[in-house]
Amino acid sequence: MLSKQNKVSSLSAIKKPVEHELKAFEPYFHKIMSSKVPLLSTITNYIYRRKGKQVRPLLVFLSAGLNGGISNSTFVAAGMIELLHTATLIHDDVVDEANERRGSFSINALWRSKIAVLVGDFLLSKGLLLAIDTNEFELLRNMSNAVKDMSEGELLQIERSRKMNIDEATYFDIIHKKTATLIASCLVNGAVSAGAEQDNIDKMYEYGVNLGLAFQIKDDIFDYQAKGALGKPTGNDIKENKLTLPLIHAMSKADKEYRKKILALMRKSKRNPKAVEQVIEFANHYGGIDYATEMMNDYKEKAIAALSTFPDSTYRDALIDMANFVVNRKK
Repeated sequence: MLSKQNKVSSLSAIKKPVEHELKAFEPYFHKIMSSKVPLLSTITNYIYRRKGKQVRPLLVFLSAGLNGGISNSTFVAAGMIELLHTATLIHDDVVDEANERRGSFSINALWRSKIAVLVGDFLLSKGLLLAIDTNEFELLRNMSNAVKDMSEGELLQIERSRKMNIDEATYFDIIHKKTATLIASCLVNGAVSAGAEQDNIDKMYEYGVNLGLAFQIKDDIFDYQAKGALGKPTGNDIKENKLTLPLIHAMSKADKEYRKKILALMRKSKRNPKAVEQVIEFANHYGGIDYATEMMNDYKEKAIAALSTFPDSTYRDALIDMANFVVNRKK
C-alpha cells in the first residue's frame, strides 16, 4: 500500500511541487489565446480573469514531473488542454442555455449564443494550431481523441436522457467519454511531454481514467446531498431528467411499477420541488448514494494503485493527494 494513501490535502498543497510552473503558465496561457480582433480580445480577457482552479494544467505538470521533468513541451500540452477545456465549457453553456459559469455570467449570457459558439471554435482552433506550430503531433493526436470521445459521450447522454433508459453500463460509457478521457489526456500528454516510456504513459492513462470516473461520480452524488444556504440538495440532474449512478442503482432494486412512478416524478420535477424530494428519498432508500460512494472510492483506489511502480517523489505524493481530494471535496 502506498504511503499517504488516505491523506486529504488542500488543492493549494497539491499544487506545491509545481507552483512556479503554474505561475509561469498564467501569462503563457493568456498569450496563446489572445487575438487582434477587438471583440475576441475583450472576451478572452474576460475568460482569463475568471479562470478556474487550473486542475487540468496542474495534472499535466505533475505527470511530467513524475515522468522525467517539465519542459517547453509540457507548457504546450497544458496550453492545449486548457484551450480545449475552456472551449468545451463555453459550448456546454450554449447547449444548456446556462447564464452562469463559476459564479460569473457565461459568455452566451453576455454576448449571445452565436458569439459564444464562435469563441469556443476559436479557442479549439488555437489549440490545434499550437500543436502544429510546435510540431507536437502526438499531443495533438491525444487531444483530438479526447474531443471525439467527449462529443460522443455528450450526444449519447442526450439521446438516452430523452428516452430515460440509461443503465449502469451506459452510464459508465457516458462518463468515461465525457469526463474521464479529458482528465486521462492531461496525464498522458504530461508524460509524453517528458519523454516517458510507453509503459509509464499507460500507467498515467490508467490513473487519469480512474481519477476522472471518481470525479464524475462525486459530482453526481452532490445532486442528492444537502448543500448551499438552504441546506437542500440541488436536484439539477433530476430536473434535467439525467439518470446518474445513485438513481440508476436504486432503479435496479425497485419493482417495475415503482420505477415507472419515479420516472413520472422526474418528468414533473422542473416545476415541482416535492417531486425532486421524492426522487432523492427513493435513491437514498434503495441504497443509491451508498452504492455510488462505494464505486467512487473503488475508482480512487484504482487510480492510486496505478502509481505504485513509480519511485517516491513529491509529484507522486501530490497525485495520490489529488485522488483523495477528488472524493472528499465539498464542491
